[in-house]
Amino acid sequence: MRQLAPNSSEMSASQSPSHTPPPEIPLEIISEEEMAIIEAAFAAAATRSLVSSRASASSSSASSAASFQKNVRSIKSITLLSKRSFSNSSCSQSDTGVIVDVEDSGRLMTQKRNRIVDSLLHRYRRNRGLTVTDITATEWCEKKMEYTLLCGKPEKTKAMKAGSIRHEALEEEVIKKVKVHVASAEDVWALKFLNFIVGANQLLFDGLTRELPLVGFAEGVWMVGIIDEIRIPKGQSDAYPMLVDTKTRVRASLPSEPQRRNGRLQLMCYKHLWDSLVDDDFPSRQFFEFFSLNPNRILSAEIRENTAKCGFPAETLTDMLRYSRNTWCMLPPAHEQLLLRYELQEDQSFLGEDQFDYDLDWVKGQIKSSLEVWRGEREANYTPEDERWKCRSCKFASECPASNSGSPGGKDTEG
Repeated sequence: MRQLAPNSSEMSASQSPSHTPPPEIPLEIISEEEMAIIEAAFAAAATRSLVSSRASASSSSASSAASFQKNVRSIKSITLLSKRSFSNSSCSQSDTGVIVDVEDSGRLMTQKRNRIVDSLLHRYRRNRGLTVTDITATEWCEKKMEYTLLCGKPEKTKAMKAGSIRHEALEEEVIKKVKVHVASAEDVWALKFLNFIVGANQLLFDGLTRELPLVGFAEGVWMVGIIDEIRIPKGQSDAYPMLVDTKTRVRASLPSEPQRRNGRLQLMCYKHLWDSLVDDDFPSRQFFEFFSLNPNRILSAEIRENTAKCGFPAETLTDMLRYSRNTWCMLPPAHEQLLLRYELQEDQSFLGEDQFDYDLDWVKGQIKSSLEVWRGEREANYTPEDERWKCRSCKFASECPASNSGSPGGKDTEG
């Protein structure tokens, strides 16, 4: 099977799905009460200026200027009192009840606990949607997820890079990637839908496909993800597809229960999205609005050429979505049994597997709990005390109060 991959270098900064950090701009955060004072000061200045101008143009200038300067000094004093700066080299939490905040530039500021200026969801996933990895990262450690957003993602470890290489090798066993130039966000989404259609057909005919892109609306938010592998037993065309995820291990041992739990959550999220698509539970209008897409924009010539070659000629993203809907209607729900496979990174030898049942209530509860943090409904929690062994491999351990408060021992530290 041929899978089309967008050539990101062809996209402009405004069209690319990835977020380009803006120039560093200092952030000033003030409370609602302080904002009211500022607005009142400006209103008073404007009123005095208007009255003065009617009395005398010359006296107006002097009076207005004096009033404005007085108000400016008041505003400066308010904002200076409301703002405290931290070093931009680390994340921290002070003793005075403020939490670290950051703009995309990386400059750290503080924000009062009772004041939510922008939720993490709005600031970091606006027009992009949450990834399944966002959900699993929040379940693993809410504070680490928050620090990662605020301070930037740490560099990949050697183990993480090895895992990515292994997944690419598994993908290449059944998929041949073809680079395609894209010119717009609509082109990118057209490729996602096309790759899903082609992958779904490969699944139905060959009983196996890998790296299948998903997008769906779950628990009130848009979510995206890529399923490692989907299988249908040969000769059983009416069987339910089984979702599979392969995890690589540095050690020749099976992971601890928290790591298995995190892997189960990942696969359950995929099934949740898969089943919603099969049920045709896809609000098209909201999709175009949320991702800021033009449903009638003509796709690039290269995209149209490739969609035609694959048997799904499309002029617009609306056409591509229609083909996708037809494909979803052909697919059965995913199997209630999900499978996690574990293999050794060194030689890809099989270590074991974890086959488990899908639990809709549990996965919905986990997603909702994660969304409470992403939406700013509550603060991010530290990892439980009995799982503080996770802190040993965390890049933010030196800044996190939880890791400095004593951490009980644990068996494993691998992801």
